[in-house]
Amino acid sequence: MKFYHLSHTDLDGYGAQFISSFYLKNVTCFNSNYGKEIDEKFNHILSLIDDEKSIILITDLNLTLSQCKHYEELIKNKNIKLILLDHHQSGIECVKKFDWYFLDSSRSATKITYDFFSKIFDSNKELSNLVDVINSVDIWLSDKDEFELGKVMLSMVANAKEINRVMFEEESFKYMQFLIEKSKKFLCKSDANILLDDNLHSIKKEFFKKDKNNTLLNLVSDYIVMLLSKKKDDIKIYYKDKVGVLTYNIGNVSVIGNAFLLKNPEIDFFLDITSKKTMSFRANGNADVSIIAKELVGGGGHINASGGMFNLFKDGFIYENIKKQVENLLKSKENL
Repeated sequence: MKFYHLSHTDLDGYGAQFISSFYLKNVTCFNSNYGKEIDEKFNHILSLIDDEKSIILITDLNLTLSQCKHYEELIKNKNIKLILLDHHQSGIECVKKFDWYFLDSSRSATKITYDFFSKIFDSNKELSNLVDVINSVDIWLSDKDEFELGKVMLSMVANAKEINRVMFEEESFKYMQFLIEKSKKFLCKSDANILLDDNLHSIKKEFFKKDKNNTLLNLVSDYIVMLLSKKKDDIKIYYKDKVGVLTYNIGNVSVIGNAFLLKNPEIDFFLDITSKKTMSFRANGNADVSIIAKELVGGGGHINASGGMFNLFKDGFIYENIKKQVENLLKSKENL
């Protein structure tokens, strides 16, 4: 049996997945914000499922009635069981009509998930303490002793933007789980919130550091360049006689783009597109990106650093869908 877990992108969402990953060995996790991203991620999960019996668990995400009906239709006559564990009161109408939809607004999704699995398997004291911390801040129990530590953890996850979730979903998930795991050692300590806050920078560096110590900025850049180099064949794009790579919302484009091109001299240009439709081009002497930017989107700049706006770009949550739009743009301009 295969187990897929789709959850929200905040502390409670990742906390619920921390629970499922503790109890299950074969769980594959995905994360989504609200809205149409849930549909894209659900369809992506379905594309990964063959005839083997599978369970799709959704936590900390409330669905609309139309989504519930649609999802039921999508898994109809398939060997798939759907379970939703949530605490958002806006899902009350769905609970009345779908037996796989469980809602309890008195507990966080992490606590609901822990209670669900601990009844099937067994309870765990350390895990239970962690759940209490997440629960206290997610449903805002400010009188609880765990609340202040929960606030630090909430901010920790919200600000852990070092790894782009669309480009590197698996690595981003591992990073979030690493941060939660490292937070466990502060449970039940005096001034736990202050201790975690004081140590958070070092904890982040621990994830990205390989051999030598460096600034967090440089460690993250080296890590991202390593990931991009590993998957460069999957992110390659072509424009006329030039070979490039496409990233999405990568951040710190100048540092990462130039470092990537130095490490991969066979690549002529580096292109990053953002959710705001902006395109950033970088080169290292193998291409004039000011010309490429001008021809593609009427942009421009310098030979090795240029930019522009792709006004027709529609933001997405699956990298392959984003790449198709850019590839279509490149093909449409090849004869210029």
